[in-house]
Amino acid sequence: MDTHKLRTALAGVLCGQSGKITNAEDFLQSAVTVPLIDMDGKPAILFEVRSSKLQWQPGEICFPGGRIESYDSSPLQAALRETVEELGVSQENIEVLGEMDYLVSPIGVIMYPYAVHISEQLPFTPNEDEVADVFAVPLDFLLTTKPEIASMEVATKPLEGFPYELLPADYPQGYRRRAEYQVLFYQYNQYVIWGLTARVLTSFLDICRNRLAGGFGV
Repeated sequence: MDTHKLRTALAGVLCGQSGKITNAEDFLQSAVTVPLIDMDGKPAILFEVRSSKLQWQPGEICFPGGRIESYDSSPLQAALRETVEELGVSQENIEVLGEMDYLVSPIGVIMYPYAVHISEQLPFTPNEDEVADVFAVPLDFLLTTKPEIASMEVATKPLEGFPYELLPADYPQGYRRRAEYQVLFYQYNQYVIWGLTARVLTSFLDICRNRLAGGFGV
């Protein structure tokens, strides 16, 4: 094989190519909206309480959104579809403000968040099969509240049939510590906002504090 020809061919193929996550199928890929609403004339962030009927994280607090399905044209389309389905709002009343940084979680989730404004007013009529309740938290409260921070650990363990014979003799056969990561908690009245939702919320609040400071009195 000629090295020069290979270099030229590779440069032609890779030039201008956008990077992507090669093993994205190993993750749960989801998309959410961070909904800004007007409450008593002031900005607030809308949250959902997941239905107790759901198998995954019943009763927990989250943003509207969910799994990106094969028929979704983009993560944004999935986020809007799920928001409309869960909250019972009209997509015409959702203004997309922009895409936020996406989150790759140690627990195997890739989350694509989008800041939006929903012009409809509370109370909403959510889908009872997915949403037990919705509530809003004043943005001023969130901007002046420091989350409680705890830590969790991720470990791996080879399963039955793992080819230990291909690895060094001292390769551990039990659980192996991999990483430690922070878990954030925000408390508002009886609600506790934590986990990935809290991480996305923190990212949104950082945008408001650091990139919009002074623009509208934040």
